[in-house]
Amino acid sequence: MTRATTRKAEASGEDQAAVPRRLLSHATKLFAKKGFDRTSVQEIVEAAGVTKGAMYHYFGSKDDLLYEIYARVLRAQTEQLEKVVSSEAPLRERLRSAASDVVVSTIDNLDDNTIFMQSMHQLGVEKQKAVRAERRKYHERFRTLVEEGQASGEFRADKPADVIVDFFFGSVHHLGSWYRRGGALSARQIGDHFADLLLASLRPE
Repeated sequence: MTRATTRKAEASGEDQAAVPRRLLSHATKLFAKKGFDRTSVQEIVEAAGVTKGAMYHYFGSKDDLLYEIYARVLRAQTEQLEKVVSSEAPLRERLRSAASDVVVSTIDNLDDNTIFMQSMHQLGVEKQKAVRAERRKYHERFRTLVEEGQASGEFRADKPADVIVDFFFGSVHHLGSWYRRGGALSARQIGDHFADLLLASLRPE
């Protein structure tokens, strides 16, 4: 395939959706294998089978690829959390769903999350700030469920809600250090255990 033919294919409607996904997929694999700093843009585009021009059409830099690896996961988690928070289900059920869901989505995207956590410090300052701000908004939205239960007396109120949420997400972010696919428990089972532990810790004394 000539360079001109490649560009033509990349401009088609189908490939406009496929190219960024392919770039992100191969970037993730290369970052995991070689590290973010030791992976070149040339290696990424060759693995993805596209031109540098195509990559720069979607991503302005290698930093943008790393940022998007995590940002797309966080966007999906935020969308799911909003559905749970705004539902008519009882509070305990909403919190349990939110807690279990974030564990499942983290495991489903474990490579993306692990690579990003290991390499986030190599992003530019502004992108680091952007990621932290988006993650903080997610945690704050999650925290509203805890605060709602504390205000109503359904959850214990002697521990600050932000400490409870930070403790929970510290465990979630640690999944990459021990979880292995093919283990005795499914992602949903682990998520449900995490959720049950969170709710048990919030039970009024």
